[in-house]
Amino acid sequence: MTDRKLAIEAWESLFRAQHEVFTAMLADFEENHLAQAEYDVLLTVTRSPDMTARLRDITSNMLISQPSVSRLVDRMVTRGLVAKCSDPDDGRGALIRATDEGARAFRALATVHGRSIAERMSRLDDDELRTLRDLAEKLRSR
Repeated sequence: MTDRKLAIEAWESLFRAQHEVFTAMLADFEENHLAQAEYDVLLTVTRSPDMTARLRDITSNMLISQPSVSRLVDRMVTRGLVAKCSDPDDGRGALIRATDEGARAFRALATVHGRSIAERMSRLDDDELRTLRDLAEKLRSR
C-alpha cells in the first residue's frame, strides 16, 4: 500500500512544478502569432504523416473539450493555419492539414519554445530527465 501522505506530497509537488513551468513557458507565446492552444493543434498535425491528422486525434491530445477543439480548428482555418476536409474513412470525422503558413508559424515558435523548454529542464541531468519522462508516462498509463 502506498504511503498516503507521501503520495499527496508527491502529487502536490508535481502539480506545483507543472504549474510553475507552464506559467513560465507562456512567455514564449506572448510575442508570437500563435496562441498556446493553436501551437498544440499544429504540434499534433505537423508530427502526423503528410502533416494531416484526424480531428479526434487532435482532440485526444488536448486538454479542452471536443466542441472547443472544433471551434479552435475552425478559427485556425479562417486564419489560414490549417485546412479542414472530410475524412474519407470516417464520414462523421474530419481531417486537419497544416497549411504552409501554419507549418512555418509552428516551426518558428517551436524553435523558441524548444529552447525555453531545454533551458528550464536543464536543471535536471539526462538520467533525471529519463526518470521524469518514464514516471510521467507511468502515471498516464491506464
